[in-house]
Amino acid sequence: MTLLDRTRPPAYAPPVPKRAPGRLRTWARDLGLGVRFAAAGGREGWIRTLLTAVGVGLGVTLLFLAASVPGVIDARAERDAARAVAETADGAPVPRSDTTMVWINAETEYRGDTVGGQLLRPDGARPPLPPGVAKVPGPREMVVSPALRKLLDSPDGALLAERLGHRVVGTIADAGLLDPEELRFYAGSDTLTKAQGGHRTAGYGSGGQADPMNPYLVVLIVLISVVLLMPVGIFIATAVRFGGERRDRRLAALRLVGADVAMTRRIAAGEALFGAALGLLAGFAFFLALRPLAGGVRLWNLTAFPADLVPAPRLAALIVAAVPVVAVGVTLVALRSVTIEPLGVVREARPRRRQLWWRLLMPVAGVTILSTVGTVGEATAVDPYPIAAGAVLVLTGLTTLLPWLVEAVVAGLTGGPVPWQLAARRLQLNSGPASRAVIGITAAVAGAIAVQMTFAGMHEDFVRPTGQDPTRANITIEAFYGSARLAQEMTDGFRDTKGVTAVVAVAESYVVRPGPVAPHEIQPTTILTVGSCATLRELARLPSCEDGDTFVSHVPGKKKQNDWVDKTARPGEPVDLGSRTVNGVTLPALWTLPASARTVEARTDPVGRENDGILATPGALDPSRMPDARTSATIRTDERVTDAEEYVRNTAAALDPTMWVHTFKAVERDKQYASVQTGLFIGGTATMALIAASMLVSQIEQLRERRRLLSVLVAFGTRRSALAWSVLWQTAIPVALGTLLAIAGGLALGAVLLNMTAKRVADWWVFAPFAGAGVAVVLLVTVASLPPLWRMMRPDGLRSE
Repeated sequence: MTLLDRTRPPAYAPPVPKRAPGRLRTWARDLGLGVRFAAAGGREGWIRTLLTAVGVGLGVTLLFLAASVPGVIDARAERDAARAVAETADGAPVPRSDTTMVWINAETEYRGDTVGGQLLRPDGARPPLPPGVAKVPGPREMVVSPALRKLLDSPDGALLAERLGHRVVGTIADAGLLDPEELRFYAGSDTLTKAQGGHRTAGYGSGGQADPMNPYLVVLIVLISVVLLMPVGIFIATAVRFGGERRDRRLAALRLVGADVAMTRRIAAGEALFGAALGLLAGFAFFLALRPLAGGVRLWNLTAFPADLVPAPRLAALIVAAVPVVAVGVTLVALRSVTIEPLGVVREARPRRRQLWWRLLMPVAGVTILSTVGTVGEATAVDPYPIAAGAVLVLTGLTTLLPWLVEAVVAGLTGGPVPWQLAARRLQLNSGPASRAVIGITAAVAGAIAVQMTFAGMHEDFVRPTGQDPTRANITIEAFYGSARLAQEMTDGFRDTKGVTAVVAVAESYVVRPGPVAPHEIQPTTILTVGSCATLRELARLPSCEDGDTFVSHVPGKKKQNDWVDKTARPGEPVDLGSRTVNGVTLPALWTLPASARTVEARTDPVGRENDGILATPGALDPSRMPDARTSATIRTDERVTDAEEYVRNTAAALDPTMWVHTFKAVERDKQYASVQTGLFIGGTATMALIAASMLVSQIEQLRERRRLLSVLVAFGTRRSALAWSVLWQTAIPVALGTLLAIAGGLALGAVLLNMTAKRVADWWVFAPFAGAGVAVVLLVTVASLPPLWRMMRPDGLRSE
């Protein structure tokens, strides 16, 4: 080859086109670039990322706690079943052996708290052990829960220590307790017998099934779940939009160097994805940090062991997957209304008005779905999914209506003081951030109003009058055997007890008419009550009374019931007090009702009962002759005496620790209803705390976005107090509109739910406390945002780099 050939340029060859990157590779590249901007975007980028992470983390923490509730409930149920006394399959008595034990429930109350406990007497050397107990305590000894030991060792537990009267020899392990704050004990006894009401058992652990949930409560639980969790989801969706204005201006700079619209959206999605990922990590860290404190936190008398706070695997996986998806989805949807050009963001121009028609579709669809559920009754099988879907659509529709309502109202605001004008102008320019901050509280308040309306409408089904009259007597005490001596000791002992003003002690039992009855005829029975004349006067209107008298009590106006009493209570004829077994032969215990017995009119006693049947004084009949009798006393205390009820319980424990003490109540709540109401209080407290935190974070983020504007206003002579008032009005106006919308929507949703359950609206004014809660949240958030506002109004906020 010649030198000329070497210097001659080669023949032209077209360039080989580079292979275009695949769609997945493009998405990965742009998402990675967004992550780099969020992670290495300087101080401003990190502040925005941290705000997003904290906001998402708070929501994720609450979601993890909610996902742990099923585990907490299951763990409590398992421990409760494990410590339940085992019974024979056919209910037959357990034969005595070396591995059996006699027990009786020794539960008591102390200053409103339940103190659970049992008295135990082993039959042999190998008695069954309750869960969490290493050894059955001996006579006058007891093992206690850690919370009860702490109470007994404190000055506040002096009266309770006197009542229990046993020496503490051990501690109940966690396996035998429902929660760390439970007050419980097991005490040993060497005198407990079945005649005192004791029961023999061969072990612990019950396989019984729980009562089915009332259909009305299913409706409440579904609604409560929606109400408590929707604000959390809204808060997470709001948190990923923190710092949106600065992000859009940064994306405009990227357009200037060649990025297209699709690329900028993917970069923004990458930034949101990074913030959501950090939020997941922060939420998990917050959850782990709060988990050890669970045992020391008591909300509405409920605590949990830290080991029980484990999110359900499926729910945890759903949270981990849903949070990034929501973050990316919300970001892409938000960018659809923004035009990012190389020289700026078009959103800074006047935006087009929001449309109303599609915002009304969701609440209408939700009400339609709820209307198709049909009427829910006590025997109805409830499908929770349509109820949840309808409630979600109604509440979501309210949240979409709020931005339109705020924009429509603030568009006509003119004039007024300087703070009002500043707030109105800011909302007119861009009401989106202020509306987003209030969306959560709107959904929460609307849902809470609907729940409380439903609770009020169902109140009569779960809170029933007992008929008891606490004004005549407020405590009843019962021993499971009949004894004139014990009745007299109860009368004397309680009469001398501090704070007691009246005592009524009796022994009573069912008696039957002896002799055969005709086929298909029921053996006539009635109640025989033995007590002093003073006692019997509380039960019936007696013309006169002396020891040795007997009476037949009739209830006024109930002829059929009185005729039934007269079939057994026949003056001069015998009644059967109960059967006795002598040398393997069952013999009746007969007693002849004196012919001098007079008929008297019954009166309602302090327990709320009308006592018919036979009334006798101890001189006429010794209660020890009544095999199935029970000795009881009703007591009235002076409400002005502190701890009067505790003194009564101490006297009862001194007379007989097996006696049952009960406080009279005018109404009685269903246990399932009470537990659902407790869950609502706990969840509502957590949700309101989250809403306050979300509004505070959102407020700080908005102030940070306007830091330069605030500094300019201060530099031009605007008073700082005027700016502080403007911040208050910027928060108060959307909250006021959101509260009005929530009241209307909550009342409508509550009315639909009550109509579904065939209940009437009991109270249209249930919204008042929640409106007050909204005002309190506004004031709290405003006060908490004043310190950063003061820092942002410094002149150095004008400095730019």
